[in-house]
This record gives sequence, structure tokens and C-alpha cells, in this order.
Amino acid sequence: MAKKQSECCDGDCGTATMRQATCPPGDAGVDAMFKAFSDVTRLRILHLLLPGEMCVGDLATIVEATQPRASQHLACLRAAGLVTCRREGLWSYYSLARPTTTFHKKLLECLRHCFSEVPELQADDRRAAKLAKAAPCCPPASPRRHPPKASR
Repeated sequence: MAKKQSECCDGDCGTATMRQATCPPGDAGVDAMFKAFSDVTRLRILHLLLPGEMCVGDLATIVEATQPRASQHLACLRAAGLVTCRREGLWSYYSLARPTTTFHKKLLECLRHCFSEVPELQADDRRAAKLAKAAPCCPPASPRRHPPKASR
């Protein structure tokens, strides 16, 4: 399978670096999603994003990975269409992408309900709770400039 070269800058590095991502180029289909779900670290990151947006530094801390390594995993998840990235200044915040297919929706349902007994995910939940009580690495995300209008 071909590797995709992606340009990415995450966290507070301030410069773009070229690195190899291990997901198929431009393929947000079933193959890319299965590849993303096949790695335990990417599965852990997806699980951590279930409650909402997190910065790269906090994700790296919780999964006990270096920031560049966490960024590589996030690049793969982004290539698979599973996460989205929002930048605020030098900080990158990731969240789960809205499902665009039934398959994508079912994968996220499985992530919510089928992996509760995976020890790594339970340990991540404990580290995330501990980090939430301490000081997270990134400044709190500011509210969006134009909040979505309430449906009537």
C-alpha cells in the first residue's frame, strides 16, 4: 500500500515538517477506516475524542506518546476522514469528524459501545480525568466566534 506524504504542523512547533503517514493517500473509504482502527494507539485517540475536542499535547500525554508520534497517528486518522483539525494560533485541536456514511457511523457506535473492556482505554480514561484536574498543556479553546444557531 502506498504511503502518503503529508505536510503538517501540530501543537506549538511553529514550523511545517514533512513526514510519512501510513494511510492511503486521499482515501477516506472503508480501507482507510479499517487501517485507522487497526492500530491500538489510533483506537485510543479516537476513544479519547468521543467526549469532545482535545489538543495534540494532551492526547500525546494521555496515550504516552511523543507529540510527533501522536501527530503522525492524527494525520492517519485525518486522512481516513475520522477526525477534523481546528487551529487556534499555534495550537491544533482535534475532534471526531461527523459520520458521512452508514459504515462510518457504525464504526463510531462500535467505538462507543464495544471497547469498554479494553484495558488501555480504561487507563487512558483515568489519565484523562487526572489531566483534566491538573493543568492541560494547551490553553483552553476559545468559544467559536459564531456559535451555531439553535433550531426552532
